[in-house]
Amino acid sequence: MSSHKKVSLSEINQSIDTPNNNHFWQNLNAFLGPGALVAVGYMDPGNWITSVVGGASYKYSLLFVILISSLIAMQLQQMAGKLGIVTQMDLAQATAHHSPKWLRYSLWVILELALMATDLAEVLGSAIALNLLFKIPIMIAILLTVLDVFLLLLLMKFGFKKIEAIVTTLILTILAIFTYLVALSNPSFQGIAEGYLPNSTLFESPLPGHESQLTLALGIVGATVMPHNLYLHSSLSQTRKINHKDKDDVRKAVRFMTWDSNLQLSLAFVVNSLLLILGAALFFGHASEISAFSQMYNALQDSTIAGAIASSTLSTLFALALLASGQNSTITGTLTGQIVMEGFLHMRLPQWFIRLATRLFALLPVMIVAVLFGHQEKTLDQLLVYSQVFLSIALPFSIFPLIYLTSKKSLMGEFTNAKWNTILGYIVSIILTILNVKLLFDIF
Repeated sequence: MSSHKKVSLSEINQSIDTPNNNHFWQNLNAFLGPGALVAVGYMDPGNWITSVVGGASYKYSLLFVILISSLIAMQLQQMAGKLGIVTQMDLAQATAHHSPKWLRYSLWVILELALMATDLAEVLGSAIALNLLFKIPIMIAILLTVLDVFLLLLLMKFGFKKIEAIVTTLILTILAIFTYLVALSNPSFQGIAEGYLPNSTLFESPLPGHESQLTLALGIVGATVMPHNLYLHSSLSQTRKINHKDKDDVRKAVRFMTWDSNLQLSLAFVVNSLLLILGAALFFGHASEISAFSQMYNALQDSTIAGAIASSTLSTLFALALLASGQNSTITGTLTGQIVMEGFLHMRLPQWFIRLATRLFALLPVMIVAVLFGHQEKTLDQLLVYSQVFLSIALPFSIFPLIYLTSKKSLMGEFTNAKWNTILGYIVSIILTILNVKLLFDIF
């Protein structure tokens, strides 16, 4: 790795100390954190609609899709984190370094669009939550989300470990709220257990008035395996101080990065499962009435839908969880915008500028839709679903370079993917790509 290259997210790169011993818990504690910021992307507002509607439409049968998506996510995130630690480049830098100019710029454009789609979901989630909690008009709430960017810049001053702690707290809040909601909704444990087993109903024709199971399943996979997370993880895995000249130290870093990643993604798996279970237990048969955040919010206090447990407390808790999720994803989305722009374009712009530019780019489609269609929730939620679909399209453009780079012996040395891992990775990517193409034809 040549010295003239700029390091990824320079203000936090190698900024956190790690213990010099092999004590498991001390090391785990030092390396826990980046995975939380990655896990956030796996439970962003875009997932909520897909998971809850999936449960409300087809009861527990899509749980196994959440399980498979989570396993795919673990496999890919581990590769991304490893790439960062071993090569000291993030995925954007490494891809740019190994591709011709035309490809580099094409990938950059696709990724910027994917980031806009991601940001869109976060902005809408946060804005709708503000609207539900404080009755702030949607347009103003959307503009308020720009302030997040400055909040992040302020937090950066206190050190990155603080940001990780804030994000982890917000994740645990979301987890607690949904555990409580699901406990109240009295789900069927047998149904849940059966739901995690693969079933062939996936390809059956949809129930009248419902999205097909396949569309929802792809939505879940698309909303779960996020392209931007791969870039984020390959950069954040470099926030820990390690001695790259010492192979044992690098091995240790890769090992604990894997622990961190898998533990946090398991939390995300639990949250997504809870969302689907909530949809199945509370809203089954009401799928068409909860396809928007505001409808879900209202459904939780409507006794004809949520039954005896309906109350405004539940609605408020739901909106708070939505706000926490949107805020969380905003922090990570902004960081990723910076990684992608700096990595692909080698731009040396001030951080606040890159962050603000990324956010304003993302606000454009939201503002246009809000202006054209007024504040119809339905349209905004339609936009959410399409943004998730767009993410699925961008996915292959992130996965293939990742697998290719991490299977290159000349780049990764002893940390090259195991043969089975590479082959499995390619199979998964090809299947995802085929399914996404099919989904596009189905929608349009």
